[in-house]
Amino acid sequence: MELRHLRYFIAVAEELHFGRAALQLGISQPPLSQQIQALEEELGVRLFERTNRRVALSEAGRLFLPEARLVLAQLERAVAIARRAQRGELGELKVGFTSSAPFTSTIPRAIQAFRLACPDVHLDLCELSSRGVAEAVAEGRLQVGMLRPLEELPAGLAALELFAEPLVAVLPAGHPLAGREAGISLSELAAEPFVFFPRSFGTGLYDQLLDLARAAGFTPRIVQEASEAMTLIGLVATGLGVTVLPASFSRMRIDGVVCRTLRDAGASTAVWLVRRQDERSPLVQRFAELLEREARQAQAVRDQGEA
Repeated sequence: MELRHLRYFIAVAEELHFGRAALQLGISQPPLSQQIQALEEELGVRLFERTNRRVALSEAGRLFLPEARLVLAQLERAVAIARRAQRGELGELKVGFTSSAPFTSTIPRAIQAFRLACPDVHLDLCELSSRGVAEAVAEGRLQVGMLRPLEELPAGLAALELFAEPLVAVLPAGHPLAGREAGISLSELAAEPFVFFPRSFGTGLYDQLLDLARAAGFTPRIVQEASEAMTLIGLVATGLGVTVLPASFSRMRIDGVVCRTLRDAGASTAVWLVRRQDERSPLVQRFAELLEREARQAQAVRDQGEA
C-alpha cells in the first residue's frame, strides 16, 4: 500500500464521485478507479458500493476513512517536525557561559530573541569558567559556548568574537582614586593588594591582568583568590583589596564599591562564541546567528553614541 492510495481513497470518499475526485487530485478518472480497485484488492474488502448512478462508502470504507485521515495527518505532522528541526525551531540546545555573560546586554537579549523565535526549543544553560566552557564544547557535553578569550582553545573548536568591552578597576568607595570618573591607569594601583580569580580557575582574565600589569611596570600582589566575580566585588567592598573586571559588572549597583575605566592600551576584553568546527546542528546555527545579530546591533548603538 502506498500513501497515494490513501489520498485517492480519501478524495473519493469525500466527493463520492470519481470524476470530481479525479479533478481534485489532478489525474484522469480511469487511473483513479484502477488505484481504488488495487487498494480494495490489497485490503481484501470493498471500500465503496458502486452503481451507475451513485458511489457510497461501504461499512468497511466508513470505518477505514478516519483511520486513513489519521495516517496522513501523522505523516504531515512528521514532515512539519522534520522541517522545523532543519530550520532550528525544535529540539534541545545546550549552551555554556561564563559568570559575566548575564551582565552584558547583548547575550541576554540574544537569548530572549531565541526563545521568542524558537519557543519549542529547550535551552539548557550551564555556567562554567571560560576554560570549562571550552572543554565542555570540545567534548560534546555542550553544543555552543560563550566565554572570555583563552590563550589556547582545545583542538577542533572555532571561535568568533561577538563583542569587546573595557576593563574596569573595582575600588572601595572610599579609595583615593574613587573620584576619578574619567578613568585611571593600572600603574596607579601598583601598590594595592588585589583580589582576583585563581589562575587554575580557567578565566582568560588572569593572564590579561598579568600582561597589563607587566606593561605598567609591576606585578600585582594578589592577597585573596575567589572563583566568583560577585565574591571578588564583595571582598573589595570590605576593603581587602581592588580587582579588575569586565565593564559589564559596572551595571550592578553595589554599596561600598565604585568602578573606574582603565585607560591602559589593551585594557579591554572580548566575549567569544565557540562551537565545534564540525558542528552542523541547525539549532546551533540559529543561535549563533541571533547572537551575531544582537552583537552587531549593540555595536552600532555604541558607535552612534561615540559619534
